[in-house]
Amino acid sequence: MLYQTKGIVFSTIKFKETSIIARIFTKSFGMQSYIVNGVRSQRSKGKTALYQPLSLLDMVVYNKEGKDIQRISEAKFAYTFSEIPFDPTKRTIGIFLTEIFGKVLREESENSDLFDFLYHSLELFDHLKEGVSNFHLQILLKATHLLGFGPEKADSLIHQLSESGFHFSTLEGEKELIDQLINANYGGSLNMSNTFRRELLDHIIKFYKIHSGNLKEIKSLNILKVILTT
Repeated sequence: MLYQTKGIVFSTIKFKETSIIARIFTKSFGMQSYIVNGVRSQRSKGKTALYQPLSLLDMVVYNKEGKDIQRISEAKFAYTFSEIPFDPTKRTIGIFLTEIFGKVLREESENSDLFDFLYHSLELFDHLKEGVSNFHLQILLKATHLLGFGPEKADSLIHQLSESGFHFSTLEGEKELIDQLINANYGGSLNMSNTFRRELLDHIIKFYKIHSGNLKEIKSLNILKVILTT
């Protein structure tokens, strides 16, 4: 049976000579694997662009309960990014978020609220002009509420880290910065040092690891840190 749904692409692997298997977080079915036949053939030139990481798609899909790999009947861009693939900072942040959420959502079932949050956050990020270097911190902190383990305030984040054996000390004013990241809209200007930004990111990752068994090595983390200090 065919269903219409939106999707966010997280990864692809080559399959046979001309096909791919794409991991896509869908609004209707959660994280799914889809086989896309012939997309790498010469006659399908350009169609692989649909399945680049973080692509936002409108899809018509087959969904058979119990199957590990589903099929796509139709797919098109629901929104075409104008900056994320081309701006070095945004592209690097995008790669990092692809890796984080791709692992955290590996077995995520239908969660339309989380899907809508990620989808609209990426749309906003694409044309964000201010606060770009804080976007990954904000989206990670905000997403925790929809994943079921969100801290309401900085004190809760620090307390949970401490209970799990991670020490996180903050200087005067830094707790307020964390609270603003959790509650403020994207794009706000926050007076945050690169040192604190890196330290906070490390602790947010530790916080995710406490609550998700899928998050281990993060290959893109070092590149992200380099880009955000240049």
